[in-house]
Amino acid sequence: MTQHRKIIHIDMDAFFASVEQRDNPELRGHAVIVGGQPDSRGVVAACSYEARQFGIHSAMPCSRAYRLCPNAIFLKPRFEAYRSVSIELHKIFSEFTALIEPLSLDEAYLDVTECSQHNGSATLIAREIKQAIKDRLNLVASAGVSYNKFLAKIASDMDKPDGLYVIRPEQAATFIRSLPIRKFFGVGKVTEGKMHRHNIFTGADLGRYDEVKLCQLFGKSGNYYYQIARGIDNRPVRTDRKRKSIGKENTFSEDLTDINTINDHFDRLAEQVANIMLKRGITARTITIKIKYHDFSQITRSITPPQLVINGASLQAALPGLIKKTELGNRPCRLLGVSVSNFVDPPKKRFGQALLFEE
Repeated sequence: MTQHRKIIHIDMDAFFASVEQRDNPELRGHAVIVGGQPDSRGVVAACSYEARQFGIHSAMPCSRAYRLCPNAIFLKPRFEAYRSVSIELHKIFSEFTALIEPLSLDEAYLDVTECSQHNGSATLIAREIKQAIKDRLNLVASAGVSYNKFLAKIASDMDKPDGLYVIRPEQAATFIRSLPIRKFFGVGKVTEGKMHRHNIFTGADLGRYDEVKLCQLFGKSGNYYYQIARGIDNRPVRTDRKRKSIGKENTFSEDLTDINTINDHFDRLAEQVANIMLKRGITARTITIKIKYHDFSQITRSITPPQLVINGASLQAALPGLIKKTELGNRPCRLLGVSVSNFVDPPKKRFGQALLFEE
């Protein structure tokens, strides 16, 4: 009989905003937005569930969030407060397993295959972790339980907030077949659009393609899509996981030529990257922009400023000099990207390893 792993994905609900509401009771019940200010080019790093009722979500420009909810309370992030909570959160995790893979300050995979508590029941272990977080930290988490990381992460998002969703091995095939393709981790808006053009709307549609065809359509990602459509994800929970860079990029349906429009897109990308840095709790030394011109030729330009890159402002300050080293404004472009690298570890132990904004 095959021995399946037992993976739990823990994801704190509206983490930054929930910490603010916990620490300041006057904020409870109100639409709280953590990130930039309404009159800035900043984006929403996190928002309370009260704010989400107005259609506000992470990575949305704060100016748009303000238009959707003028009465929302906009707060600057308090990174040290979030880091302090994250340290306590990981102490709770460590009471159940040493196999912990942080994804961000508020999110992690736990491999509890060898955990003897609750007779090895991953579901009961997840329930106890959630209760410990509620009792000790006065915060709410959602948990996903399954036999691999891909399904555990999807499961944690199924019943938010305060959810606990389990996908057992015998349920996986049916679950995946009915899953909208946008719910597949790693499928963003651009890839979703391309899949839709090939009549791939659900996991069942994806499963009808063989591996060779998927690789023809999606390059090296085709193998990944082939595997997850069949519920296969053999990635271990890695306790030493580190990324060498983080970035955001956009591919445009129409080529861009106007330099002001291009500058606006770069500013938004820089804010998104800065928010990821905030969530991971890191600073960086090197900034890189990426451009793909209309003829698919691609270039990058990098700079290592004398001061550390710590926020959106320091990122944006470097952009004009980098843009001057390109042909933007004279040559149409189809893709823009911003990334940071050459990370500097903070004084305290680093837990954050975020890939995305808060969900």
